[in-house]
Amino acid sequence: MTKKIEAIIREDKLDAVKDALSAIGIMGLNVIQIRGRGRQGGIKLNWRNGSYVVDLLPRAQVNIVLSDDNVEATIDAICKAAHTGQEGDGLIFVYPVEDVIRISTGERGRTAISYAEDIDERKVKSH
Repeated sequence: MTKKIEAIIREDKLDAVKDALSAIGIMGLNVIQIRGRGRQGGIKLNWRNGSYVVDLLPRAQVNIVLSDDNVEATIDAICKAAHTGQEGDGLIFVYPVEDVIRISTGERGRTAISYAEDIDERKVKSH
């Protein structure tokens, strides 16, 4: 029914990712500013008095809840927009979502995550 995508990306790629998601019709998302490290373990900075390692780098976490049939297109859009080809481009996690409830209306499931002109509505119009 629904999935949650959690993408950890470089902060400087956030605007490109948001634009790519909007282009395919993903309207609803949340962004959290986070700090973390991956395989590279941080970066080494050199200054006049020596060098030091910054091991927790700033990142953006993008959270999206969407229909199962939109997961691959969303992953593809994020990967293309966030890719630099260097270590530290980020990770994408996909989780099952048992239910979604829109508090203001009481809608549940797929209708709770639907927006005007979103990816699902665009699919219906194109068929």
